[in-house]
Amino acid sequence: MSTTFFIPSVNVMGAGCLQEAVLAIRSHGFRKALIVTDKVLNQLGVASKIVDLLHQQDIQAAIFDGAKPNPTVANVEAGLALLQENHCDFVVSLGGGSPHDCAKGIALCATNGGHISDYEGVDRSAKPQLPLVAINTTAGTASEMTRFCIITDEQRHVKMAIVDRNVTPIMSVNDPNLMLAKPAGLTAATGMDALTHAIEAYVSIAATPITDACALKAAELISRNLRTAVAQGSDLNAREQMAYAQFLAGMAFNNASLGFVHAMAHQLGGVYDLPHGVCNAVLLPHVEAFNLPSCAARLRDVARAMGMPVDGLDADAGAEACLAAIRQLSLDVGIPSGLAGLGVREQDIALLATNALKDACGLTNPRRASHAQIEAIFRQAM
Repeated sequence: MSTTFFIPSVNVMGAGCLQEAVLAIRSHGFRKALIVTDKVLNQLGVASKIVDLLHQQDIQAAIFDGAKPNPTVANVEAGLALLQENHCDFVVSLGGGSPHDCAKGIALCATNGGHISDYEGVDRSAKPQLPLVAINTTAGTASEMTRFCIITDEQRHVKMAIVDRNVTPIMSVNDPNLMLAKPAGLTAATGMDALTHAIEAYVSIAATPITDACALKAAELISRNLRTAVAQGSDLNAREQMAYAQFLAGMAFNNASLGFVHAMAHQLGGVYDLPHGVCNAVLLPHVEAFNLPSCAARLRDVARAMGMPVDGLDADAGAEACLAAIRQLSLDVGIPSGLAGLGVREQDIALLATNALKDACGLTNPRRASHAQIEAIFRQAM
């Protein structure tokens, strides 16, 4: 069976790499950027720093700071209008998953036309998006280097999963100096998001030896460094290791895809506008407990990568050790214990399950599920 491995053509990483990245941007001959970010990063002056660095390379820029934490169709349309008004020839996304996804939606519609909902699903576009450079400020989503774009449809109250080779950025930038100021809660949520990417990719039915290697190393680095990054946010080494970990997890799921954790978490974000990483973290042990009969040996591998003593254990016992490691890490970094505390309502579970089963991320889950089984997982996670 043939496989295709997707990754941006240039990936600039490491402390202090931002200046190197700007020089690489100049080599493309771009004239004007639309910088897509959120209001917090704009108010903190991070966006203006990027504008100044681009100006030094004779590149002009306009700022769109309308990316919400769960970017919407309206965000994409507003950003696209500003891009067209300013005649921008490329896009720079600045932030975490939300600005990156919003920027992907803008760049895709800029060249393909139509409405962002036209591209829901897998490889629905005909043309490459407008060139996108993704500058990352969190260690979690890996959206800066993936072909995934998640946009909330406000009318249907669902998160659309757009999985398209044409939304892969041309360059990703991971400078951990941009991550030092992130609060503990955000660090924890994005770090657990990265762990979810690694685990779902490793147990995916589309996994390959390449994605396996990336996923297990990511799980190892997250287990070793996330607690420190949360407790000591100024620890540059922990931030850098988490940046590498989330990138490796991105390499894994960008090519092996994901599973029911993401398919279910997307619905929680669409209905309640909840933080994606927190939803993933709460759901992860429950979904993998459901998956255990189909992938116990693989979950044991993850437990070993996370530092659990599983040598000599059979597959089922090793898998249980994996679930224990996930729960302990979530507890240590302050993730809420259940969905009820996040405001999820029992009466919404049937609808959440219906929409989760339509999500493209569930296609590669290692175990098929009925509507009743997805409902049961939601209830167990309450």
